[in-house]
Amino acid sequence: MRRRAPFAVMSQSGFSRPLAGSPSLSRHAADTARLAAPLAIAQLSQMAMSVTDTVLLGSLGPDALAAGGLGANLFFVVVTLLQGVLTSVSVSVAHARGAQDDNRVPDIYWTGFALSMLLAVPAFVLLSFAAPILTTFGEPTVLAQHIGEYCAVLRWGAPASLIGVGLMRSFLPAIGAAKRLLWVSIGSVVFNGFLNYGLIHGAYGLPRLGFLGSAVATTVTVWLSALMLMALLHLRPRYRHFVSAVRPNVPLMGELFGIGWPVAITYGVESMLFLATGLTVGLFGETQLAAHQIALNVASVAFMVPLAIGQAANVRVGYWSGAGQPLAARHAGFVALGLGVGFMSLSGLVMITTPHWIVGLYLHLDDPANAGTVALASSLLGVAAIFQIVDGMQTVGSGCLRGLKDTRIPMLAATFGYWGIGFPTGYVLAFHFGLGARGLWWGLAAGLASVALLMTLRFHWKSAKQIAVHTPGGARPTASPQR
Repeated sequence: MRRRAPFAVMSQSGFSRPLAGSPSLSRHAADTARLAAPLAIAQLSQMAMSVTDTVLLGSLGPDALAAGGLGANLFFVVVTLLQGVLTSVSVSVAHARGAQDDNRVPDIYWTGFALSMLLAVPAFVLLSFAAPILTTFGEPTVLAQHIGEYCAVLRWGAPASLIGVGLMRSFLPAIGAAKRLLWVSIGSVVFNGFLNYGLIHGAYGLPRLGFLGSAVATTVTVWLSALMLMALLHLRPRYRHFVSAVRPNVPLMGELFGIGWPVAITYGVESMLFLATGLTVGLFGETQLAAHQIALNVASVAFMVPLAIGQAANVRVGYWSGAGQPLAARHAGFVALGLGVGFMSLSGLVMITTPHWIVGLYLHLDDPANAGTVALASSLLGVAAIFQIVDGMQTVGSGCLRGLKDTRIPMLAATFGYWGIGFPTGYVLAFHFGLGARGLWWGLAAGLASVALLMTLRFHWKSAKQIAVHTPGGARPTASPQR
């Protein structure tokens, strides 16, 4: 297979290799933004699918909304944790391409595909036993049964979700095909909306399936998305050489799993922090829980941008690290951190200056019954302004470290920050200082800030160590790849 010539400019891929020297900081910024933009839109499209499902289920009443909403949440929590394992595909491909070793990319792709199929097995089994699991945790029997029925349909979408979101969202950006995610994601939102409505209500000549129609629509949509992405990858001559037929490599599968499983654990401890915080807020009553949900929803939408920047940093740091240019890898990481913090600072500024306008998108401000929720939600948005900055910093920092194949120490740092600092701080402020939901949110901010600091310091140390290894005596590294 023909290798790409060294120093080729690949601006459409989100990589730029100048003819001499390391890329300028402005070039790093432009390439990172170019790579992150379609990823951010893809993330927002996935959120839009969830919102569409919720709105359409709501038309059937609170029982259908509760069963479908909780069933969908359970599905996405399970597959998202397993998708964390597949982030290893992105960094491994980036390292291979940086090292000018395109021959290794098909091995990574097909091994990642096999790993996706293996990971679908525990997801399928867990979703198959959703009803008895929920009953064990005290959920009402009828609700648990309906959630189990919903998950029994969604479980068939687990392999497609792991391929389409887990594998493809890792692989495509690393080979310069992130825009394929953009158009397929937007199309999936539209298709999912029409199919949901049709199967829920029996429109367009489709069978009327009620709340289970939403599960069927979501399953069909994730399969269609996965197949379209695979078709675009396999049928386009520009990308076909990256997926030439090879057998999955068992040792490589172990390597990918070794890099990826700590990422899945990191996702898990972070998700559990937010879940535990929400359940604890619920102890203070419906008003505080409603305010919490509004502020969290706003923060979650804004979070999609630094999440995408972190994914771009994963690829770009991995690429330059694989190229044997640690200085460029370090610059790529710190520029991505700057972009993430910069965006979230602007987002936080909007939250501080227009909290009532934002809350007005969710509640009628002139309704006296909403006064308590509006006031508290506006206050929480003020905390979220700080929360935003460190949240963006920690997710980009984690992406930078994944680019260096450093995932186990960050996993421990995240666990310590979230559960050693974040939740205990929030609990003390909420119950011992009487701050309620505000205290829990300050705890979230403290936990995220500690993780952000640890991730940034870790990347500073690891990237500096790489430079020292490649350049004895502190000399500036050469622009030529070392391998």
